[in-house]
Amino acid sequence: MAEAFPPVRKREGRPGPDAVAALNVDLAARFGNRFTASEAIRKAHGHTLTWLENQPPDAVVFAENRDDVIDLVKLCGRHDAPLIPFGVGTSLEGHVNALHGGVSLDCSRMNAVLAVNADDLDCVVEPGVTRKQLNDHLHDTGLFFPIDPGADASIGGMAATRASGTNAVLYGTMKERVLSLGVVAADGSFVRTGSRAKKSSAGYDLTHLFVGSEGTLGVIVEIALRLAGVPEAISAGTCSFPDVRTACDATIQTIQSGLPIARVELVDALSVRAFNSYAKLALPEQPMLLVEFHGTVSSVAEQVGRFGEIAADNGGGGFVSATRPEDRTKLWQARHDTYWAQMTLRPGARPFATDACVPISRLADCVEETLADIAAAGLIAPIVGHVGDGNFHVSPLIDMSNPAEIHAAEAFASRLAHRAIAMGGTCTGEHGIGQNKIAYMEDEHGLAALDLMRRVKAAFDPQNLFNPGKVLPI
Repeated sequence: MAEAFPPVRKREGRPGPDAVAALNVDLAARFGNRFTASEAIRKAHGHTLTWLENQPPDAVVFAENRDDVIDLVKLCGRHDAPLIPFGVGTSLEGHVNALHGGVSLDCSRMNAVLAVNADDLDCVVEPGVTRKQLNDHLHDTGLFFPIDPGADASIGGMAATRASGTNAVLYGTMKERVLSLGVVAADGSFVRTGSRAKKSSAGYDLTHLFVGSEGTLGVIVEIALRLAGVPEAISAGTCSFPDVRTACDATIQTIQSGLPIARVELVDALSVRAFNSYAKLALPEQPMLLVEFHGTVSSVAEQVGRFGEIAADNGGGGFVSATRPEDRTKLWQARHDTYWAQMTLRPGARPFATDACVPISRLADCVEETLADIAAAGLIAPIVGHVGDGNFHVSPLIDMSNPAEIHAAEAFASRLAHRAIAMGGTCTGEHGIGQNKIAYMEDEHGLAALDLMRRVKAAFDPQNLFNPGKVLPI
């Protein structure tokens, strides 16, 4: 392709002390005590959840409104200082690290629910609102926000990383739930990417260009979301299987049959053991599916019965139902606490959390080959997954003082990514790229697609201010 835009500007290293000092003087003048260069706070705004290196910013600014963000973008532009948006820091691939220094823009104080349009089943929120805060706010409306990645992530962060989670098989991902965005562009202008209409064929789809851009194209300051009605009846439960393949096969048949299952999560035997230890459960330590059905009382009963038949046809045990809200909560809390539960399997080790996603027809093959790879590599690596959409997570437990184990985990993660891509899938179903998965972008997308992505980045962010060193190999 002929060059239409200059290449994305490449940044090298971090700014020197004089540049940082000059930047901080201007930040203090504009933001007062909402600016800090405290080492502890800066480190808390680098990567903390896995064993990736913590690369703190040079400063942190706590924005409270759109004007704060606009002024900060302009100020960073004048100082040529990188800007890294920060929600609550729950991402796993180094998204919030400041490898080139700069300013972490903490959006936690931009946490207003701006509007709830119950008749239209939508709402408008600021980026710092978390999913639990939003659902608490919606409690008496008969509506809820269904995207559930486990952590109490911020809505802005979920939009930026195109998050999904346990409910995605029925309710979709953030891609389907974001109606429009308010974004601050690199020149400090405010852009609204769309309307609250449920569909539009007017112009380029800017909304979904920013959804999943991981803070590299602009700063999200407002999100319009599709909501869902709270179902009349909910039934959750567990079903054990003799092995992972039969559990995957039952999942594939459930989806292919058109059964409108809300959640279907694979938990391997190792993860079940971790759940039992951490959450004080008494689940049989076999591969199992955690499932949930939403609908009317009669439709849920019909779904449960049909799923039971499919499970039995694949060697599954009886469906153990959890219809009481407290029982469902305990079950799903155990699933959401997977990261911490898995650490009980090898005290002192750290999880190397990674994910992949494949077409559902290849799910059993991919999981089975991955289990064989784990065994051959001599790793302790439990598997859980949102298998209703072909997405699963693997977490090798690594002794960080052992370079050989670190190398083995990195090599395993690389093989998993390339395996998923070779099966027509992706190196990440929901973790995103961040720093950690840039190496797989060429294999997944090809050079021509990467070139287009770089052109978009160069057009939207010519100074490479926004979250540099993420998503794209530059």
